[in-house]
Amino acid sequence: MNPVLLLRAVTLAYGERVILRDINLSLSKGEFVYITGRTGAGKTSLLRAIYADMRPKAGEIWVGEQRVDTLSPSEIPFLRRRMGIVFQDFQLLPYRTVYENVALALEVTGWKDKRKIRERVMDVLLRVGLSARKDAYPHELSGGEQQRTCIARAIVGAPVLLLADEPTGNLDPEVGTQILALFHQIARWGTAVILATHNLQHIRDMPAPVYLCTDGCFRATASSS
Repeated sequence: MNPVLLLRAVTLAYGERVILRDINLSLSKGEFVYITGRTGAGKTSLLRAIYADMRPKAGEIWVGEQRVDTLSPSEIPFLRRRMGIVFQDFQLLPYRTVYENVALALEVTGWKDKRKIRERVMDVLLRVGLSARKDAYPHELSGGEQQRTCIARAIVGAPVLLLADEPTGNLDPEVGTQILALFHQIARWGTAVILATHNLQHIRDMPAPVYLCTDGCFRATASSS
């Protein structure tokens, strides 16, 4: 089986300043990994390279059969339809309900059948524990509910890969733990998940393979238990 994500000897840089060098990583369907490291160590830059928001200085990035680092600007939207992205900031549309925020992710990728959209959205909202809040607006939601809405929006299109950049950073510890558990559940459903975090307690609470960004290097380290 081909990996969902493959990075070969990737180097990331801003101008001449190298951020991370010689990154090698392979993820298969349903795998979950953490990326950790101090602020500025390169976690976000690595995720940006995977979703084609920055080009590597060297190396290859593949999502399935699609090579990411050589895509033209017009090809990038098609890549992003195959992945979900969750940020620390919720970025929900304030005048759309939970249902409408999630459904929009399908509508902009060409879904036309309203019945199929509703079936898919309601299934995902049930999975993330938000079906009872489908008609609420973002300002009516708790921080945890807002992040669950973002996660629902990210996975409604059945992505092969989910990238999460400090997704619990704006949440209190108890809610953050619940959101972390949801990401692990999504991996069990079959989506490969990369979660960038500086919260080592998360890694201790829910162990998984860990990759550390430090001093320009990207290396596997033991997961805590």
